Amino acid sequence: METHGRKTNTCGIICLKYLLFLFNIFFWLAGGAVLAVGVWTLVEKSDYISLLNSSFYSASAYILISAGVIVIVTGIIGCCATLKEMRSLLVMYLFLLLCVFLLEIVAGVLAYINYQGLDEELRQNLKETMQQKYQQPGEESITQAVDKLQQEFKCCGSHNYSDWTDSLWIQEAKNSRLVPDSCCKTPSELCGSRNHPSNIYRVEGGCITKLEDFIQSQLYILGAVGVGIAFLQLVGMMFTCCLYRNLKKDPY
Repeated sequence: METHGRKTNTCGIICLKYLLFLFNIFFWLAGGAVLAVGVWTLVEKSDYISLLNSSFYSASAYILISAGVIVIVTGIIGCCATLKEMRSLLVMYLFLLLCVFLLEIVAGVLAYINYQGLDEELRQNLKETMQQKYQQPGEESITQAVDKLQQEFKCCGSHNYSDWTDSLWIQEAKNSRLVPDSCCKTPSELCGSRNHPSNIYRVEGGCITKLEDFIQSQLYILGAVGVGIAFLQLVGMMFTCCLYRNLKKDPY
């Protein structure tokens, strides 16, 4: 009977090891995905960061990168703890899982709170940034970001094309442009001299709404990924506790 119980216990440990190892593979892949999203945000969307007076967007990207690295390291520790059946590593792994889980909750709450303020700040500042800094000396990054924004989102101006009427660049420029050439559906030199709907993005709406929609869609994606990782962590903590408990009972 004792031998049978020991064999059953050993089989249970083996099953838990495989389950926890499989979990760690998924957890490691999730960490890689979060890290990739953070790097993509900084590399591909870095131009838009210069349009935001708030550091929230860039900080979010760095948080994603940090979280991805922590999740990957945690997954590696989990694999080592599982394969070597070391209770001390399992405790460390469980502690890291719990810390990341709590950090996700805090980060989610802060992101939601700060986004409300960011939304209002974006509305107030984007128009001013476009009007005061576009094509001004030393503001090349702003100019590039605005041009990219208008072309990528097919928009013109913050709220609409008429925002450019009060811009310093239009008022100071010694040319016939009414809007930047990046407002044109087919950009070319001096194409901004004609603001007819067939030539520029006049009826498609302003950039502020489309930029807000883009940021919101990114937050939805991050939220979904965060919920998925949080669920994985709960499962992982459950498996870890079970394995730790069985290892403690196993005399071998």
